[in-house]
Amino acid sequence: MGTTASQLGKDLLSEYQRFSELLSKEDRNLTSVPMEKVLSLPELKSNPFRKRICHVFSTSDMKDGSLTFEDFLDLLSAFSDSATLEIKSHYAFRIFDFDDDGTLDGGDLEKLVNCLTGETEDSRLTPEEMRQLISNILEESDIDKDGTVNLSEFQHVISRSPDFVSSFKIVL
Repeated sequence: MGTTASQLGKDLLSEYQRFSELLSKEDRNLTSVPMEKVLSLPELKSNPFRKRICHVFSTSDMKDGSLTFEDFLDLLSAFSDSATLEIKSHYAFRIFDFDDDGTLDGGDLEKLVNCLTGETEDSRLTPEEMRQLISNILEESDIDKDGTVNLSEFQHVISRSPDFVSSFKIVL
């Protein structure tokens, strides 16, 4: 029993040290880290959803993507190896729901695809390719045929992807 508590304390201390490193000496009295600093973490730098991740986990009233230590812990927990499929799929859904309306519609899916393929002229899909891809996604995922993917439909699709849990992670 003492070993578990000691390990938890060491993990929490390590995560707090990592969080504190994001604050400059002048900012040490702040209770949250600005999104720009969080985005500088090497583990997030190349993630195409890095800004959405900050916005989803931020509890800031200013909606600026800044993270408190508690927000930072929530982020680490959701992306950890020990997080369940339900937790990971819930946060993935929220990250992909760009307009925060509780569904993935054509606009969300287009932004999702653009994040994954890149938004340069060379990598961007043609309008016809995008339309076809979104149509295919909705055909496969939209169980109630309302033109959007809700959380339960998303979780149903994710449950058929065996490597989702192991690939949806960030290790700091």
